[in-house]
Amino acid sequence: MIALEEKILKEGTVLPGDILKVDCFLNHALDVSFLLEMGKEIACLYENSGINKILTIETSGIPIAFAAAQFMNVPVVFAKKNKSGNISDNFYFSRVESFTRKNVYDAIVSKEYLGKEDKVLVIDDFLAKGNALCGLMDIINQSGAKLIGCAIAIEKGFQGGGDELRSKGIRVDSLAIIESMTDSSLTFRR
Repeated sequence: MIALEEKILKEGTVLPGDILKVDCFLNHALDVSFLLEMGKEIACLYENSGINKILTIETSGIPIAFAAAQFMNVPVVFAKKNKSGNISDNFYFSRVESFTRKNVYDAIVSKEYLGKEDKVLVIDDFLAKGNALCGLMDIINQSGAKLIGCAIAIEKGFQGGGDELRSKGIRVDSLAIIESMTDSSLTFRR
């Protein structure tokens, strides 16, 4: 998505440790009109694929999933990053190591919201090593649901997570793939 690449170049900042800061439009402050354009693009990519549910992880994946769901007319379920008091003891979970936060957490989805009748699209804001996606795919497998694909806003292609998943036959569609990143330049995969 050329518009996303341009927005990253204009408004993003590269931080030490291969961190791309795009919190001015994607994961702190939200550019709602632009998010809706991203959601529309994802909906077009998965048109006629039979998806009946979107799965994401809190918190930054929620706005993109919501935007795509608006155009796909399907519900969104988001994995919580730890068990809270409003989730029963009947849930799926997977351990996930966060690249950005450098911690490990449990991704949790109540069993009442995901089951074998579901055809699922996973959506997230970033893909680096693929740890969050692998955790969500583990939850999908536990539920007996079928994974249709993964839609990502920004993939850091140089970190290999997306390519590894694709090599396993998993459909991964990223709206922008960064091939290389330094504090002074970004190069996108074409």
